[in-house]
Amino acid sequence: MSGRVAGKTALVTGAAGGLGQAMARMLAREGARVAVTDMNLEGARELAGEINADHPGAAFAFAHDVTDEAQWASVVDQAAAAMGGLSILVNNAGIGCDFVWSEQDTLENWRRVQAVNVESIMLGCKHAMPHLRASGAASIVNISSVAGLAAAPGMGAYNATKAAVWMYTKTIALEAAKGGWNVRCNSVHPVFIKTPILDPFVAMAGGDEATAHEKLARGIPLKRIGEPDDVAYCVLYLASDESKFVTGAEFKIDGGMLAQ
Repeated sequence: MSGRVAGKTALVTGAAGGLGQAMARMLAREGARVAVTDMNLEGARELAGEINADHPGAAFAFAHDVTDEAQWASVVDQAAAAMGGLSILVNNAGIGCDFVWSEQDTLENWRRVQAVNVESIMLGCKHAMPHLRASGAASIVNISSVAGLAAAPGMGAYNATKAAVWMYTKTIALEAAKGGWNVRCNSVHPVFIKTPILDPFVAMAGGDEATAHEKLARGIPLKRIGEPDDVAYCVLYLASDESKFVTGAEFKIDGGMLAQ
């Protein structure tokens, strides 16, 4: 099967690297035009250039601080104008957090993680919705984490934000359904994926990436950590019309971890 999102237009946040880069590449490969946004404009432009080398005119790059509401309004409008509309929003941008017990956590750290991981998704849904509604058939994919479904000590801020994304996704899905807007909204919950977000684990292993990954894989039934494309394929499905009857759902990309 090819051209699974042909004719669609997508905006992917945090797209200069990691999961966002994999998602943007896959959506473009399957026929979509893609706006790649990131605080790292140089990285976003580099990715857009690589995509356009294979799919001329398919990618556009924008500088984007996802915690800034004015930038959200501007970037969404610019992306829709460049691509001729917007039918897919992938709220991917996010950060990890320091491993700290709750009594030692700081309000500053808590608010920083909330702003990037939760408030950005609210802002994205808010400002993209008019364009998504106008597209006739649209999809929002919010990237959460298994950490939003199962807690761990020392990760209070991160757990809370990813759980908030999970529940907020359902609210948006129901509002869109009740409004008759033909905009679906689903969340994706990866476990450990080979991206820079695992760098703290590598650091704790003395910089030995192989050892860190092996240790992380012990709690996963498939006995490996994931690849970025493992998540990107799920996003592709949710962005496509193949999932036209799927909304308000959560998809675990966890190698069976939460089935235990």
